[in-house]
Amino acid sequence: MVESTCEMINMQTKAKINLSMKELVDLALARGEGELASNQALVVKTGSRTGRSPKDRFIVKDATTLDQVDWNAINQPISPEKFDALWQKAIQYLGKQSIHFVSYLRVGAHEKLGIPVKIMTELAWHSLFAYVLFIRPDSPIITHDSHQWTILSVPNFKTNPAEDGVNGDAAVMLDFSKRCILICGTHYAGEMKKAMFSVLNFILPQHDILPMHCAANVGKTGDTALFFGLSGTGKTTLSADPERFLIGDDEHGWGTDGVFNFEGGCYAKCIDLSREREPLIWDAIRYGSVIENVVLDPRTKDPIYSDATLTQNTRVAYPRDYIPERIEENRGAQPQSVIFLTCDLYGVLPPVARLNTEQAAYYFLSGYTALVGSTEVGQGSGVKSTFSTCFGAPFFPRPPHVYAELLMKRLRQHDTQVYLVNTGWTGGAYGQGGQRFSIPVTRAIVRAVVNGKLKNAAYEKLPGFHLDVPIEIPGIESTILHPKKTWQDASAYEKNARILIEKFVENFKRFNVTEEIKNAGPHAN
Repeated sequence: MVESTCEMINMQTKAKINLSMKELVDLALARGEGELASNQALVVKTGSRTGRSPKDRFIVKDATTLDQVDWNAINQPISPEKFDALWQKAIQYLGKQSIHFVSYLRVGAHEKLGIPVKIMTELAWHSLFAYVLFIRPDSPIITHDSHQWTILSVPNFKTNPAEDGVNGDAAVMLDFSKRCILICGTHYAGEMKKAMFSVLNFILPQHDILPMHCAANVGKTGDTALFFGLSGTGKTTLSADPERFLIGDDEHGWGTDGVFNFEGGCYAKCIDLSREREPLIWDAIRYGSVIENVVLDPRTKDPIYSDATLTQNTRVAYPRDYIPERIEENRGAQPQSVIFLTCDLYGVLPPVARLNTEQAAYYFLSGYTALVGSTEVGQGSGVKSTFSTCFGAPFFPRPPHVYAELLMKRLRQHDTQVYLVNTGWTGGAYGQGGQRFSIPVTRAIVRAVVNGKLKNAAYEKLPGFHLDVPIEIPGIESTILHPKKTWQDASAYEKNARILIEKFVENFKRFNVTEEIKNAGPHAN
């Protein structure tokens, strides 16, 4: 039984259950867990772990997962016995605390496939984070639903690698048979969010639903658009469009009945945030929001969003309710356009290109982009290129082809057009004279995409990458549409293009896909 395995002892006498936003904020302040900024958001620090800890993430290897999980350095196996022993130690630790916090929430805005989640946390602000990020039922009740998952978050409980079979003093463990998630040794609250994302990424393909690391919004005519991309590529920023209505900024499912959000809140990067460039996000940061690792002015308590002293991966969690332009139902119709956001450090990809279905599968599996800011422990500072399968490799337990096949199926069923949008560098490479595309330019391109202006545009082929690049877009200087024309040194462009093409080819060797998909990618002329 889930309850007996996932709790072990009765701690209800010390539990603060289903507290309100105000109660959680007040307790977090009273317990010294954070402070209020001038905008009244709760500001916290996560210590040495200011991002996810992928080397400390494990999945229980048993009959449920043995042949279903793509076991690798990201999806690391742990035995059921090790999980159970560590869970019991963590529960005993939590039971010794004066109080702890329990919330009954939900993930997945889908009538049949949404999952109830019981969240037990050591810290009040972690409970507030879950309250903000997950879906709050209309009438929160204590439930023992047979499909319920349980999250146990004990950040001050450290693991012992020798005893616990882990790699360090923290661990994030998922047990799909018992429907339990254990998070210990890390204060970074994003681990709770991404653990449940991984759960849905494992479960939903069995129900013919494509789980996606993407944002989604809807136009005034009801057209849905999806924005895929890793952190820092513009997913949250570009989906928070004053001219459109937000579904969600990060995690969605795409099934036969349309698109639905996994979450009830947003989790945006804060670095260099400004009211001018990101007005919706700026205005959403207020009482009830949780700001992680942003430095405050000691005199005014104003957040200094340009300060990366603690980390480049500064974050804010806020409820979807704080975005006025949102879809109340938290779901949308079949998407008309899909955007793959890529941050190209080499400055050789166009600001926008149209993809056919096979190209869409190729670039989806490749997940080429840049790591902008350290979203993971151990990434270090600076910017570097990466290939992250499905634009979110750390969160997808099943083999990549499972998700790629579902993507192609949905694209063909609904004649959905896919575009590759480069939010990275132009006119030169990163650190070699290039400049990053401005947010206003990228917004204009994205609006041309979602408004259907590129569907029947004239295109030309980009050599090497074999991408269809629009010849012109109203309101955009035509020169920037073809990357080679923005470089002063054409030979330098060709050199960087060859380097990137070789990286694509080498990375794609690991995928077992059809020849049509392999041939759809970049290759030397």
